[in-house]
Amino acid sequence: MEIRSAAYVISSPDYQSCPAPGLPEYAFIGRSNVGKSSLINMITDMDKLAKTSASPGKTQLINHFTIESINDKREVFKWWLVDLPGYGFAKAPQVNRKKWEKMIEDYLKKRETLAQVFLLIDSRHSPQKPDLDFVCKLGKWEIPFSLVFTKTDKEDQRTVQANIRIFLDKMLETWQFLPRHFTSSAVKKTGRKELLRFIGELNESLTEDE
Repeated sequence: MEIRSAAYVISSPDYQSCPAPGLPEYAFIGRSNVGKSSLINMITDMDKLAKTSASPGKTQLINHFTIESINDKREVFKWWLVDLPGYGFAKAPQVNRKKWEKMIEDYLKKRETLAQVFLLIDSRHSPQKPDLDFVCKLGKWEIPFSLVFTKTDKEDQRTVQANIRIFLDKMLETWQFLPRHFTSSAVKKTGRKELLRFIGELNESLTEDE
């Protein structure tokens, strides 16, 4: 699958304010400073599509980007890429963080066109409680999701693979089946083809179900 165009459309304070349902949506979320904006820019091949920042917690609204892609059969698909606020550390008052948490939960549980959530995990670290807790929430809410282990270029590969294995093993303590997972580096652009292929497959399957 190739992306033909990508453009920012709107930032919404709640799921009711999001664009009218219709096109499939693929949401990206992770802890603050996990490299979400860099990954989105890498996937779309547009360096400034999502705003990156050295200060964690800058994304505070539900951001919709309209995407047009084409598959190997030259079929055109339109879909939404959604950039959600991060969870965990953010330099903001507790009341604001609570508001963001509710906004995210409402979107994930009530957005009827949500096709897949990509949960970003920093591959440089051993399993972190906020990530494991969020995985449990997605399972409880029965939200389809995949894992994306980011920043694989920032650490030696032995450490990266060990951290990924430990994370998946930790999940197996309570999960019967593991979700699909990807490894990525925004710097080296690794994981881009695999992620786009997966989104393309989901778009095609959703079209067949209509």
